[in-house]
Amino acid sequence: MTPPTSRRRWLTLTLGGLAALTSALGQANTDTTRTAMTVWKDPNCGCCQDWVDRMAQAGFAITVHDTGNSAMRARLGLPSRLGSCHTALVGGYVVEGHVPAADIRRLLKERPRALGLAVPGMPVGSPGMDGPAYGDRRDPYDVLLVTRPAPGQDVTTRVFSSHR
Repeated sequence: MTPPTSRRRWLTLTLGGLAALTSALGQANTDTTRTAMTVWKDPNCGCCQDWVDRMAQAGFAITVHDTGNSAMRARLGLPSRLGSCHTALVGGYVVEGHVPAADIRRLLKERPRALGLAVPGMPVGSPGMDGPAYGDRRDPYDVLLVTRPAPGQDVTTRVFSSHR
């Protein structure tokens, strides 16, 4: 006959199993809710860092390259006329400028055939351009859906969302 398992051993095994399960569930939640995003920006740009912080708060897992964004924007095929102060790559899409997290989530959900999204310039009131220095000022702006061009042609855009 086998001696009964001691209460201490049973408690140790149970608590260890619960700890492992809790850790695994926490990791699973992290992996499914955080979407990877890579950002290229100027290391001295405060509004870029504010936008990165907002995207991290919205659940994106951010990798930042403080090398500027002009070369990467060109490499990704986005014309400078649609440029802003930072460029991101998320889910295979280019995200240029101060695009709100909700619009990025919508893009990733709908998966349109496109190069990505752009908010040209730096409109006051957009994410990262909405700090205390700007007061209550909010400029209207559009988030543009940027098409993938045919060979030898330029990109086209259409309004993806408007923020007023």
